[in-house]
Amino acid sequence: MAPTLTLKTGTSWPDAWQRCLAVAPEAFRDDRVLNLWNSAWQEDGRVMPAVSPVDGSPIAGPPRLDGTTAHRAVCAALDQHRAWRHLPLEERRARVAATLDALAEHRGLLALLLVWEIGKPWRLAQADVDRAIDGVRWYVDGIEPMLAGRTPLDGPVSNIASWNYPMSVLVHAMLVQALAGNAVIAKTPTDGGVACLTLACALAAREGIPVTLVSGSGGELSQALVRAPEIGCVSFVGGRDTGAAVATAVTDLGKRHVLEQEGLNTWGIWNHSDWDTLTAVIPRLFDYGKQRCTAYPRFVVQRHLFDAFLAAYLPAVRTLRVGHPLAVEQRDDPYPELDFGPVINAAKAKELRDQVAEAIERGAVPLHRATPDDARFLPGQDTSAYVQPVTLLNPPSSSPLHHAEPFGPVDTIVLVDTEAELLAAMNASNGALVATLSTDDRATYDRLAPHIRAFKVGHGAPRSRGDRHELFGGLGASWRGAFVGGDLLVRAVTRGPQGERLPGNFPEYQLLP
Repeated sequence: MAPTLTLKTGTSWPDAWQRCLAVAPEAFRDDRVLNLWNSAWQEDGRVMPAVSPVDGSPIAGPPRLDGTTAHRAVCAALDQHRAWRHLPLEERRARVAATLDALAEHRGLLALLLVWEIGKPWRLAQADVDRAIDGVRWYVDGIEPMLAGRTPLDGPVSNIASWNYPMSVLVHAMLVQALAGNAVIAKTPTDGGVACLTLACALAAREGIPVTLVSGSGGELSQALVRAPEIGCVSFVGGRDTGAAVATAVTDLGKRHVLEQEGLNTWGIWNHSDWDTLTAVIPRLFDYGKQRCTAYPRFVVQRHLFDAFLAAYLPAVRTLRVGHPLAVEQRDDPYPELDFGPVINAAKAKELRDQVAEAIERGAVPLHRATPDDARFLPGQDTSAYVQPVTLLNPPSSSPLHHAEPFGPVDTIVLVDTEAELLAAMNASNGALVATLSTDDRATYDRLAPHIRAFKVGHGAPRSRGDRHELFGGLGASWRGAFVGGDLLVRAVTRGPQGERLPGNFPEYQLLP
């Protein structure tokens, strides 16, 4: 009989909230967070209700501004930008470094907020915070050559990012943008992360970083955060539908932009025999329930290897550990070791379950469907945002699971007989961020990899977004605008020589680094 679990000591949402009030009383009120603009915390906006995906309990919601107030915030950010861009680099570096020290001091609280707000297991929540801090330190230490011959943009950088990596993607980008001489604006993601971002921005604002943090619907704030003439660059991370609208706006306006969009990242298996290596990597591919832009939800497998593939895949997927990220047997036990907890909300969980059921009704073959029996939950807790791992063979072409990224713990497998079919199946979404091809023959990999429409292609190993010196972008419809990573992130938010063509995917040209 499974033991009865309890919440780890000191990790409840009220515990986390009280710590926020103590650490940053200027940014948190008794029952809400504030917006940050015009160098001050503002008690404005309509506070929206929110619940934690972990157990459905109430947490702080975003204080949504209207478009008029958002434009006032953008105008104030332009004033900040005009002052900040003339600050000596050494002063900017010192302030960013001090911000990193403050983030490191409050690492545990930032990670705990990520657990409650977006459902990350403790290990991954800590990693999100650490990657932000360590990544920006790399830029602080080596920024001079990256800025040689370059100047800040004419206006602040507007950041609109998805909810899944508030620290290692959004805060990381904001601090590097500021280090490069720009004021920064961020919209809190609609689906989660407002308290974590509020705390991070409070620590940055104390050090004099020109940061603006606002909440609101994308449709209502887009006129200010995307189209406003004051904006020097738009940095977007999210889905293709929203990204397409942003891309149209920035292209029409001729505005600098970085638009990272989703794509179906695929893993191909062709003339392969190293099954032990594949078995070892499968659980890692389910980190955070595949709710990340570099997840691999599609395997394209050579038909005559299908039995060997299943023998390697199924034992690994059956080891996945799912449950409440803070549930322990004894209150002072270490944090549980989980592969993932909930998806972002109950609506997303229902969407995934409905897509799986529909795909099976239309002919997909269920190869693996885990049950909640072995998951780690508190007695009586709400589990509506949890989805157990699922693997389907040959989803029908009419299903979203055939051509789009599910953003959840659902794998699909497609069988192929020829190299042409392999490439077609791996390129199903017209561009991706990452892909991998497992084949024993290096010459085969070298011949096929250039035809896979992904920015990064691994040989038998997963690729990631990367940070520090590693470049990042996307091919096809998965990316619009300048590529980032390493010195390209700095180049994307600064001006270089007259006529400079940035590496990226633009309407008028595509230039690979």
